[in-house]
Amino acid sequence: MSGTKYTLNFVNNSSLTGDACVYQQDPDINDPNVMSLAWFCKPATPTTTVRFEWTIDYSFVWSETGKLQPGVMFTASQDWPADLTSSNQVQFTKVGGAYTFQNQQQGPQPGTLYVNQDGTITPNQASVGIGMSGSGTFAVQSQPNITAMFTPHPQYWITFGDFSQGEVLDITQITSDANIDFGVNNYSMTAILNADNTWTVEQTSATNAALLEARKKNPNALWGRVA
Repeated sequence: MSGTKYTLNFVNNSSLTGDACVYQQDPDINDPNVMSLAWFCKPATPTTTVRFEWTIDYSFVWSETGKLQPGVMFTASQDWPADLTSSNQVQFTKVGGAYTFQNQQQGPQPGTLYVNQDGTITPNQASVGIGMSGSGTFAVQSQPNITAMFTPHPQYWITFGDFSQGEVLDITQITSDANIDFGVNNYSMTAILNADNTWTVEQTSATNAALLEARKKNPNALWGRVA
């Protein structure tokens, strides 16, 4: 639902310092060339908590990445607001040698975001994609005379390590992550990286309830660490 704020709290109960990285996967994107981006990243030292907030507001994005591959930084040069019904198509072109979006309009089918790439595009020079809440989520290598199509049904994931926001991810190489499933009518989740580097993911209301109960026995109990 556009406009509804989602919150994800990350609690670092491990002994590691690194970056909490939230990214998206999409079970309905079957194009192997579409790559996930490090959507949000924040550094976190042991015992700290960081918060991520977003709304489901889509956009079109592009970046002059060169060849799109894991480790490349996707820094959006344009971020045009989009919706899934009336403004879900845009043209990607060159004007005076510079890439740009233009001619945003209603696309052929609601529910899909279309990027029409015209014949001015130079292969393997730029990438196009979609974003949510102001940051890129998925990207694909830009090619001339091709329409890139995205039908978003996002799944949210979190991992921890050495990441930078906008980095192109190889999600097959991420070995420690956790799915964040908000469920129905719930908009706040907490992901805890435990001392043994496993994950605990639960509704924030449950985390708060556990903390209040733990403090009856131990006034110094910490959020996500109740023992």
